[in-house]
Amino acid sequence: MTDVTATNAGAPPVHAVRAATDGAMRALGRGVAALTRPGDVILLSGSLGAGKTTFTQGLGEGLGVRGSVTSPTFVISRIHPSLTGGPDLVHVDAYRLGGADEIDDIDLDTTLADSVTVVEWGEGVAEGLSEDRLEIAIERHPDDTRTVRLRPVGGRWAGTEMPGGGAGLG
Repeated sequence: MTDVTATNAGAPPVHAVRAATDGAMRALGRGVAALTRPGDVILLSGSLGAGKTTFTQGLGEGLGVRGSVTSPTFVISRIHPSLTGGPDLVHVDAYRLGGADEIDDIDLDTTLADSVTVVEWGEGVAEGLSEDRLEIAIERHPDDTRTVRLRPVGGRWAGTEMPGGGAGLG
């Protein structure tokens, strides 16, 4: 399922994708990786266990980065260097951060321009990192399927076709 809807007049469209399995979440992450470039910011939101880290694992696979992508909850931020000459993946978990001012304390500005930065639990905390970002909200259903809403924000993402219509996600 892929559905494109606008939430408010003039607002960017929200692309809703159904991901039936963990493999589908990783495939969606790989699809988003194909669209990214250095300086991109992706904010992930969703309840505990929704699939934020699973999505980021696929993103890391798609970017060709070194290291196993795991939740950085206790270290706050991990850098996964590129093995392919592409951008590094900076994986941040903002769950334990108290607000936007605390995200400044982890010095993301030193890596932001040259990396793809993903912030789990980023809603309401990390929007200030970039005017251009991809906001991804994940809703996990009782049958373990997920509805993933991808919302491009800013000129960088304007007109970008979001992944998710292909095989393996439904």
